[in-house]
Amino acid sequence: MTARTPLLAGLTSAAALGLGLTTLSVSAQAATEWDMPTPYGDMTFHTVNIREFADDVREATDGELDITVHSNGSLIGHAEIKNSVRRGIVPIGELIMSRLANENPIFEVDSVPYLAASYEDAQTLWEASREIIAEELTEQQLRLLFAVPWPPQGIYTNQAIESGDDLKNLSMRAYNTASERIAQLVGAVPTQVEVPDIPTAFSTGRVDAMITSPATGADTKAWDYLSHFNHAQLWLPKNMVIVSEQAFSRLDEATQEAVLQAAAEAETRGWEMSRQETDDALAVLKENGIEVSEPTPELAELLKEIGATMTEEWAGRAGDQGAAILEAYEAARD
Repeated sequence: MTARTPLLAGLTSAAALGLGLTTLSVSAQAATEWDMPTPYGDMTFHTVNIREFADDVREATDGELDITVHSNGSLIGHAEIKNSVRRGIVPIGELIMSRLANENPIFEVDSVPYLAASYEDAQTLWEASREIIAEELTEQQLRLLFAVPWPPQGIYTNQAIESGDDLKNLSMRAYNTASERIAQLVGAVPTQVEVPDIPTAFSTGRVDAMITSPATGADTKAWDYLSHFNHAQLWLPKNMVIVSEQAFSRLDEATQEAVLQAAAEAETRGWEMSRQETDDALAVLKENGIEVSEPTPELAELLKEIGATMTEEWAGRAGDQGAAILEAYEAARD
């Protein structure tokens, strides 16, 4: 047997080193990285909750699944988030559920005025509708991870609202079909405006009023561009987090379980945060000079009549799925 020449020995050592570096590189790249677009700013409690969800997943998987949250529509605009997840552009995202109402009316069940206007009723309605909504998403190769409500929706204006007449002909910001419809029914003009654009829309006169939560008003510093908030508590719309079934299926079983566990915790935590946010945001509005009021009897009667009309309209559009949801909801309330 002959001894290896120095050159051969050097080549062998280099090859071994190269193999080692390749192994380290593969190991370093083993972690799965997900980009997650969300529509709302960093101070919004939904975004805070989602960042905690991402942290929980990262910790539970020892960094094997790393979710990077891109807030405030910075990666993908709100209108495109759902389709971007479905098409595989991003694996996961957040959107307001009622934005999908044009696809199927069941997605706006939480935005029918006075169908569920308290947290207790909203929770009951979610339990009655969750399975049907999840099945609808599954048909599009999407998995529902969790959903969290906004605080109850009220009416922001630059003057006190005593009756429906005070809303007529106002340009009213809309963010879903329910807010568009209620604007029509009170004689206002619905105008689509995303949350980041609200201050500019009011400042430029594009809108005169909006239906949204105390949280959105506080987050966008509503006192800089309007003066009144009527705490009408019309509905509690939910944001939902969805993931591509294809992306989810690529995870190993332990990582999948970690995601589902973190999602369950995020939903529980998010509902608690929403309740607290209602109280905190109302206090912030008042502290900054917004006049917070409750509906007058005349306005309350009008809004309840509109709620009854919109419930009937929704039931007609939602068909058998809607009937099943309403039946389960009423049974749970009884």
